[in-house]
Amino acid sequence: MTGRTLVVVGDCLLDVDTVGQVSKLSPDGPVPVVQTTTETVRAGGAGLTAALAARDGGRVLLVVPLADDADGATLRAALPAGVGLVAVPWQGSTPVKHRIRASGQTVARVDRGGAGGPIGPLPDAVAAALAQADAVIVADYGYGMTADPAVRALLADTARHRPVLWDPHPRGAEPVPGCRLVTPNAVEALGYDPGPRPDVAAVADRAIALRDRWRAGTVAVTLGPAGALATVGVDGVLAVPAPPVVAVDACGAGDRFAAAAGWALAGGALPTEAVAVAVAAASEFVAAPAVPRSAGSGVLVATGGCFDLLHAGHVATLEAARALGDRLVVCVNSDASVARLKGPGRPLQPVEDRVRILRALVAVDDVVVFDEDTPEQVLRTLRPQLWVKGGDYSGVEVPEAAVLAGWGGRVVTVPFLDGRSTTRLAERAIARS
Repeated sequence: MTGRTLVVVGDCLLDVDTVGQVSKLSPDGPVPVVQTTTETVRAGGAGLTAALAARDGGRVLLVVPLADDADGATLRAALPAGVGLVAVPWQGSTPVKHRIRASGQTVARVDRGGAGGPIGPLPDAVAAALAQADAVIVADYGYGMTADPAVRALLADTARHRPVLWDPHPRGAEPVPGCRLVTPNAVEALGYDPGPRPDVAAVADRAIALRDRWRAGTVAVTLGPAGALATVGVDGVLAVPAPPVVAVDACGAGDRFAAAAGWALAGGALPTEAVAVAVAAASEFVAAPAVPRSAGSGVLVATGGCFDLLHAGHVATLEAARALGDRLVVCVNSDASVARLKGPGRPLQPVEDRVRILRALVAVDDVVVFDEDTPEQVLRTLRPQLWVKGGDYSGVEVPEAAVLAGWGGRVVTVPFLDGRSTTRLAERAIARS
């Protein structure tokens, strides 16, 4: 992103997270008592989009209305140093979203502020910022910025000269004509909550209708874990699947999507290419840590290997391992680790491909990549009850056994299919080529 400028226009919020622990219910009513451990404040809304964009590098300018109140002063201070601020006068009150969280869950949310008021007059710095942009993101959160006639006129003119991505809001104004990419979620596109599995045909029809209504280049409806559906051609749609991840907290996923897509457009990507980049970035943003923390109350089983060319022997081992417990985590050697173990020319497939294939298997619940020659460190973090090896290790002492003994786990072997190996597959492929 070096040398490029991304301008984010929209509504800024103050996000407050109070994090604590719950050990009892209140005597005043059946509600949890949260003992506070930490409290953080950060810029939300368009401010979060700008902050996430700044992490990717490049120059980021944030154009937002800011109220002259105490929360507004806190919001200004919360903006990261890498974001240039162009403040528009606003007679409203700063919107604040305050989440109370415990054990990784939100137990309550308290909102305040956001009362409307006139915006402007627009400082000359707004037009100057838009003139410098390689791409513009409009992050609408429904507090009036995108409905202002002067703002809309500037954005409409900008859309004639450079890519504008518009992330709409149900309470906000419609996108100006000429936007390169508009990214409603399923609720915003359909006008109702379709549930966890939206009707793809209905979403596709609505996306095409919205593209024509808004006179946009592309409309991409974001579908959460299902990825996104983008219009192509006259009446076609492109499904962009999301990689399988375990989401910890979906808050901010839309902002990460917009930031990644905005930078892609700034670099000359086609809208559908920008959507693919954004889906991957949003999935990574909400994903759980690479190493699962526990298997809950069930039996956690782990196994490992290079899995360079997945064959029937691998599948048999994985299925047998999964049958021994409630959750199977596969520990996969990184590319560097495989090269050290197997020598020149290996791996045959990069780790990203190996992980994706493994995650597609029904027997596999999660995949962890490790860079060492043996997975001892990742096992200390996972602490599985069982570490499964193929039958060719039967009766052979393995280094992981001593590690598992530290918490009462043990190594077990399962039968393997004779004659299956990655090396033999590779040799056959070479011989027949």
